Order: sequence, then structure tokens, then C-alpha cells
Amino acid sequence: MTSAKSNPPTDNVDLPEQSETQDGSSVESEQFEPPTEVNTSGGSDSPAAATGEAGEGEAPDELEMLRAQVAQLQDETLRARADADNARKRAQGEIVNARRFALEGFAGELLTVRDSLGLARAVDLTGGDNLVEQMTEGLELTLKQLDAAFERFSVFEVSPEVGDKLDPESHQAMSVVESTDVAPNHICQVVQKGYRLHGRLLRPAMVIVAKAPVDS
Repeated sequence: MTSAKSNPPTDNVDLPEQSETQDGSSVESEQFEPPTEVNTSGGSDSPAAATGEAGEGEAPDELEMLRAQVAQLQDETLRARADADNARKRAQGEIVNARRFALEGFAGELLTVRDSLGLARAVDLTGGDNLVEQMTEGLELTLKQLDAAFERFSVFEVSPEVGDKLDPESHQAMSVVESTDVAPNHICQVVQKGYRLHGRLLRPAMVIVAKAPVDS
């Protein structure tokens, strides 16, 4: 009598997994692990590291370009400041010259008047009978020259007439007198003429103003 054959104990031994082939035979499969590549260059192969190295290489060129731009801006600023200072100095000089030579043309016109007055003073007062006539003609000629000079430079007389109403903008009352011929607050006598320059009052006309008599 034969006894059934029993399998020997395995003692919990891990056996390799088997896979069946097409013909039914079993083949042991082993777990595959890809080999790790070792970088012998000592550097990192990541794109960030490559980009970093390229950036470090470009930094000095960019810094030099910025320094050149700063130097150019500083030079332009200094030039602009120098131009502004020169323009200010020229303007100040022109203002000084304008004040100094503002009356150059007017003074030149008055030279002829001065010459005429000099000739009038040099007249021999022991001359003939026509001495008064000569003096009168010389004075009239001198006044005409002076009036012409005034007209060229827009200097006009302020010459009120007797009976005109007092204008505080153009007249200055020297005194007030009673008058029955002239209405109150009107001019009864002109003491001195006034003058205007381009409409601006240089000197008011000096006048005497009438007022009503006390009895009236």
C-alpha cells in the first residue's frame, strides 16, 4: 500500500515570480532598474544653470552700457546748464544796455536843439537894429526842432485852455481863485504845460482853478 507523496515545506521562502511563455513553459522574471547616469563633469545639466551662466556672462556688457548712458546724460546736463547760464548772462547784459542806451536816439535828436541854442547865445548883442528879429527867428527855429524831436518819440503836450474843466488825470491845481468869468472847478489860468509819453503822463499841466465868489 502506497502513501500519498507530500510536498516538502517551503519555510516561507520567496520564490521569483514566473511568467508563462506561449508554449506553456515558465520563465522567471526579474525586476529591471535603469542604471543611474553619473555626471562626471561636476556641473549641473539643468536649463536654469545654463541660463545662469549665460546671464553672468552678459552682465558686464550691460553694466558698461548703463555706465556709458549715465556718462552721456551727465554730459548733456552740464551742457544744458552752461547754455542756461550763458543765456541768463546775455539777457542781463541786454537789460543793462537797454537801460543805459534807452535815450540814445532821443539824445541824438536834442543835439541839434543844443547847437541852435549855442548859436543864439553867440549872437553879438551890439548888432544892428534887426537883432531882436534875429533872436526871435532863432528861438522859433529852436522850438520847431525840439517839437520835431518830441513828435518822433511820441512826446505830446498837455496844454489845456482857459475855461476847460479840471481833469485830475492830466492837470494839477496850483491854487484856487474866485472868478465870475469862469465856472467853478474850471481852469482860469495855465501856469505850465504838461507832457505825455505814448499816452503816459510825464508831467501834469500846472493850472489855477476858479471857484465861485464868496458873496454868491
